[in-house]
Amino acid sequence: MLDFAIFAVTFVIILVGAVLYLYPVSQCLDGNLQDIVNRGSLHEFLASLHGQFGPVASFWFGGRPVVSLGSVDQLRQHINPNRTTDSFETMLKSLLGYQSGTGGGATEAVMRKKLYESAVNNTLEKNFPMLLKLVEELVGKWQSFPKDQHTPLCAHLLGLAMKAVTQLALGDRFRNDAEVIGFRKNHEAIIPFTCQIWSEIGKGYLDGSMEKSSIRKEHYESALAEMETVLMSVAKDRKGQRSQTAFVDTLLQSNLTERQVMEDSMVFTLAGCVITANLCIWAVHFLSTSEEVQEKLHQELEDVLGSEPVSLDKIPQLRYFQQVLNETVRTAKLTPIAARLQENEGKVDQHIIPKETLVIYALGVVLQDADTWSRPYKFDPDRFTEDSARKSFSLLGFSGNQACPELRFAYTVATVVLSTVVRQLKLHQVKGQVVEARSELVSTPKDDTWITVSRRS
Repeated sequence: MLDFAIFAVTFVIILVGAVLYLYPVSQCLDGNLQDIVNRGSLHEFLASLHGQFGPVASFWFGGRPVVSLGSVDQLRQHINPNRTTDSFETMLKSLLGYQSGTGGGATEAVMRKKLYESAVNNTLEKNFPMLLKLVEELVGKWQSFPKDQHTPLCAHLLGLAMKAVTQLALGDRFRNDAEVIGFRKNHEAIIPFTCQIWSEIGKGYLDGSMEKSSIRKEHYESALAEMETVLMSVAKDRKGQRSQTAFVDTLLQSNLTERQVMEDSMVFTLAGCVITANLCIWAVHFLSTSEEVQEKLHQELEDVLGSEPVSLDKIPQLRYFQQVLNETVRTAKLTPIAARLQENEGKVDQHIIPKETLVIYALGVVLQDADTWSRPYKFDPDRFTEDSARKSFSLLGFSGNQACPELRFAYTVATVVLSTVVRQLKLHQVKGQVVEARSELVSTPKDDTWITVSRRS
């Protein structure tokens, strides 16, 4: 089974992080590194590479060969039976200096994944009214704005994601705004640093700029230590209590150590905030560009919910909402890169992939491959009425059993956001605004993205 991870990491988190983590003795950082730096990101480099050489391409990172797969057919062939853990979890935990698993092999990895999924499902079920309340508060704020006032999506939806993820993951303590603000301060030190410092490693070896990052590194380490202390404190306070409502509560009921509970909570809160915020940002942005899609969503709400609020058991019936979120992920290239270590020799088409080769899944390339998607650069949720589109999307790890728990969580939050917004407001794009994407842990707008809103009559 292709256990594709949905969270892709940026150029160096995958390449530099993986190479240095998996090959700590390797110090040679030349090869095609300068080509990647010149292109601006690994995604842009891979798009050019596959455009020139086809769906299977290779390049050099220092003295190490790297293979990139850039089409659905080639990804389907790449089965690595010895790697069952989530590649995002492995990379992120290695960057944070955490254990990537319990060391129990494939069976243990499957059990950990089931526990993780159970924790996410439990917290959504127990806290759905609270999630709905948080979204209603944000939409109420938007309703109060004058018709022509510009609304900053990134600022507002990241704030919503922070509140939702911390309260659902860590419990009542984060109903206190001061706790959320503290979490956000540390989050904004940890996530950008992992992007910036690792993205500068390769370049730093070329121009000597590595030495200039020590201040940021100290800031990052201080923020990470403070975040770990908070999470350990949360786990200690909630251990043994009767109310089992938060993500961390399910972990505490397992046989994980306190350290493992803290690490899993760290990964979920960091990743959960980033993926949830950016899924919501891109979804609202794309809706603002299409009145037709907004009206289709509104009609589905009328047909499925009537006058009732959205509920967890009704979300699976909102099929057009699912199509809109799928198309948001595809059009925005929400997670452009994933990677695996080739533990055993493998083969894709006629190409032999040697053992211990790093294999890149060029998801951003595949998501806009004209051979797989008609009009690949157009935002068109109706494409997911086709069975072939749904199967390709599932294969890439964005839906079905391949989807990771964090993405399912993000889809639920985004559905609540869109259903609440579309029922009460019409979204309008700001004329002349050009929205450009930046590939980090996920694709995010380079600058804050603005819309205007008007009340539905």
